[in-house]
Amino acid sequence: MAAAARRGGGDVPLLSDSERQRIEAAIRAAEAGTVGELVTVIAGASDDYLLYPVAYAGAAALGLPLPLWLAGVVTDFPTLYVVQLATLAVLVPLFCWRPVTMRLVPDRRKRACAARLAREQFYACGLHETPERGGVLLFVSEAEHYVEILADRGIDEKVPSDVWDSIVADFTARVRAGHVAEGFLSAIAACGALLAQHLPVSGENPNRLPDVMIEI
Repeated sequence: MAAAARRGGGDVPLLSDSERQRIEAAIRAAEAGTVGELVTVIAGASDDYLLYPVAYAGAAALGLPLPLWLAGVVTDFPTLYVVQLATLAVLVPLFCWRPVTMRLVPDRRKRACAARLAREQFYACGLHETPERGGVLLFVSEAEHYVEILADRGIDEKVPSDVWDSIVADFTARVRAGHVAEGFLSAIAACGALLAQHLPVSGENPNRLPDVMIEI
């Protein structure tokens, strides 16, 4: 299995039912001319990142008493303890709000989590088990602004890496322009064309994996 990965440029909003139907029809059309398999997965986020809200809130709660003590605002330990608990009670829920959480998480960590989940989904969907080793995953994680294409060796070894890169770049450009469904449709069509070119149908063409958009 090999991968072509680029970060997207904006959130991927929820798709309407009609857009999902169009995308699933595009997957079926893309697979009609190939023995390969194409799966599309959208994740709201690739991790809960709970450590970061708790750590930042805890650091604030621990650091707040000293300036309050030095400024003479609070001079007894029971009150300082109450201030710490109140700080935690306020900041933990605030920092757990996803837009805030994602600002606390380092970019490297977000990319690592999204890349890990993409690989988990590749194997969970059975894309590594096709006889022709022609499985392709289009993976999108909304919170991390992350897009990745994973291709098994039966197709990846036949396609230059910059071709996968260009598909991802086109997808993210369409998303930035607000054309989310069109981004999916274009990427699916491009992946389908590559599969049909390099792994065309030569006999029976059983559909081994569901032609649906998987949302996690």
